[in-house]
Amino acid sequence: MLDAEVKDLTAIAAATAGSYGANYEQMGAVWGITRQGARKKWPDAVPRPAAGTRALALFGGTAELVRDQASGGWIWTGEGADGTRGAAAEGVWYATREEAAAHAGAFLRERSNPPRD
Repeated sequence: MLDAEVKDLTAIAAATAGSYGANYEQMGAVWGITRQGARKKWPDAVPRPAAGTRALALFGGTAELVRDQASGGWIWTGEGADGTRGAAAEGVWYATREEAAAHAGAFLRERSNPPRD
């Protein structure tokens, strides 16, 4: 009985973490198991996005984050406020959407229009 309650509570915790953006690799690390073990233990904890792209608008520019469905990795392409276009380095896939967004955000910040006096 206690065992079932613990399983239920961990499933709830995993689903909550997944709803806040945690991935199976992160959950596995917390529980001391592999990413694959976490996926097997809580198969529905991490929601699959309906679309493989996300838009980002910062510093007057825009970027698109694209997820590769096969690997789960993320890349980005964008255009800064100054009109400069950029993208993730060739062959680079980021492990999380947040990591790709951080790199895209840094690009957009560097290409923002200078403030007017």
